[in-house]
Amino acid sequence: MTPEEVVAACREAGVRLVRFLYCDNGGVVRGKTAHVERLEDRIRTGIGLTVAMQAMNSLDQLQPVEGMGPVGEIRLVPDPDTFTVLPYAPHSAAMLVDHFRLDGQPYEAGPRNFLKRMAERLAERGMVLRCAVENEFSLAREVEGRYVPIDESLCFSTIGMTAAQEVADAIVQALEAQGIQLEQYYAELGYGQQELSVAHRPAVQAADTQILVRDTIRAVAATFGLVASLAPKPWPDQAGNGAHVHFSVWDPAGERNLFHDPAGRYGLSTTAERFIAGILAHTPGLLGLTAPSFNSFQRLLPQHWSSAYVCWGPDNREATVRVPSTLWGLEEPSTNLEYKPTDASCNPYLAFGGLIAAGLDGIERDLDPPEPLDVDPATMSDGERADRGAHRYPTNLGEALKALASDEVLTDALGDLLARSYLAVRRSEWEWYSAVDEEAQFRGHFLRY
Repeated sequence: MTPEEVVAACREAGVRLVRFLYCDNGGVVRGKTAHVERLEDRIRTGIGLTVAMQAMNSLDQLQPVEGMGPVGEIRLVPDPDTFTVLPYAPHSAAMLVDHFRLDGQPYEAGPRNFLKRMAERLAERGMVLRCAVENEFSLAREVEGRYVPIDESLCFSTIGMTAAQEVADAIVQALEAQGIQLEQYYAELGYGQQELSVAHRPAVQAADTQILVRDTIRAVAATFGLVASLAPKPWPDQAGNGAHVHFSVWDPAGERNLFHDPAGRYGLSTTAERFIAGILAHTPGLLGLTAPSFNSFQRLLPQHWSSAYVCWGPDNREATVRVPSTLWGLEEPSTNLEYKPTDASCNPYLAFGGLIAAGLDGIERDLDPPEPLDVDPATMSDGERADRGAHRYPTNLGEALKALASDEVLTDALGDLLARSYLAVRRSEWEWYSAVDEEAQFRGHFLRY
């Protein structure tokens, strides 16, 4: 869309305010808003933003990062093709933005810029990553200062569906109004827990969609007087909320799934196995991007169906990478991989870009994955796991950030400024949450994600 077409769409829909949205290094969706009367200019010039914001953590504590202090500005420049009217916000619309320097060049610490760079690297090989997210979230009511689940139903229970049916229908309606195609919805394992998944899209568009899905779930729930939390572990005694990433690699025309080979193991191509090998080789550091909150590791535990070991296998829901069984008659289009240890506290642009960087490393170095596991790795001895190439990954955010900092493939892909600012932000969160009690740890994440 051109700026003029965006303004015309706003006029037709009665839009007054347009949000310029981005996701920061703390995984928080932030933005600024332009009035429709100035929108055409703002699309071309962007909205000013202090350089300090990429050094701000999810506690709104500014971290000391060189080049990210009180002096200096960048621009939030919207992508007109992401324009969408927000059905849950009166007279409002939104666009996703890129970060630009004042000289008109992409800002080195811009998350969406990073994913674009990674997508371009993949495109140089004639490949396009397509992905989608399964979002789990918990619906709660505030009762005397506490957040209480809306139900105590069982996994996939129709009782749970009934308890959430009105808000779920409104969420689906709001997603459809934004052109976001729902694939599945159901009540999940935890009290008040729901899950919905959307159709796969090319990586940048998939990350844009994830931002809109997160905001839609929370905003629609609020109209019902409910709180929707996508926090990785909303309550210590309940199931955690994942944001599992399903992904596959296609040719540029979107006609051929390059992960599919009917003669390959589990119907996977050599390219798919190389991608798996790269992801497993970099899983410790990847966790710093895909499960990057203190709360994430309160979810990632053995025998919790969230994954806790570096391994892969067919329909193995305890593995880092699951190979889902394909759909009858749709074997090629449904061939994909599921990356399990990720949640909504991540910045999807950084998470998807990290997956590409790791997978490309596997392809470029012709890596072979270890032997697949068709059992729960927690039921094996240390020796048995070692023989199969499986091992426990980092058990807390501090360990994951150390692994990320020492992973040259991932940090080189991120670039110096983005890597430094990201690590500073996430390390500060690790330190803060490590110093407070359990109640503060859980409550601190509940409303932020």
